[in-house]
Amino acid sequence: MAKLIYPVNVSMDGYIEDERGNLEWLISDDEVFAFWTDFQQPIGTYLYGRRMYESMVYWETANIKMNPSSGDQLEVMRNFAQIWRAAEKIVYSRTLQSVSSARTRIEREFDPDAIRRLKESSGADITIGGPELAGQAMSAGLIDECHLLLNPIVLGGGKRALPDNLRMRLELLGERRFRCGVVQLHYRVIV
Repeated sequence: MAKLIYPVNVSMDGYIEDERGNLEWLISDDEVFAFWTDFQQPIGTYLYGRRMYESMVYWETANIKMNPSSGDQLEVMRNFAQIWRAAEKIVYSRTLQSVSSARTRIEREFDPDAIRRLKESSGADITIGGPELAGQAMSAGLIDECHLLLNPIVLGGGKRALPDNLRMRLELLGERRFRCGVVQLHYRVIV
């Protein structure tokens, strides 16, 4: 059975974006970007909320040209784009009228039973992106793992990465420090 994984960049105080919806505070150097690229390799399906999809759809048409002075970085970016394009994508939105990426469909409502069936039938792991959508999956007991990339910044407000009024026990499976100060924490949800 496939795992449903919530990977998220988060501030020290638990936010994924600041009070203005800004993500420019994220630290994503070459090492962090290479981590995300490697992380995505075994993923077969992405579940997205509308806003997360709209930020990720860039990778559908990204035209990454080789520059000899930054060849390794661009190769990682090209690999990420290829991985993203190859995966199935399901966007949960009541307002999005159409998608602009291949292998993508829109679902109007989050259906926990449909996600359970997807986990049972999928040959590859699944990620979920967007805090509201992930919160629904957490409340339904569907999340198997969380990967938090903790950024060394305090935002003081914004959109929370984890929902209020939810209690989950987690087991730390691994951690990694990046040179830029970001720390990755890998947890398994204890049922």
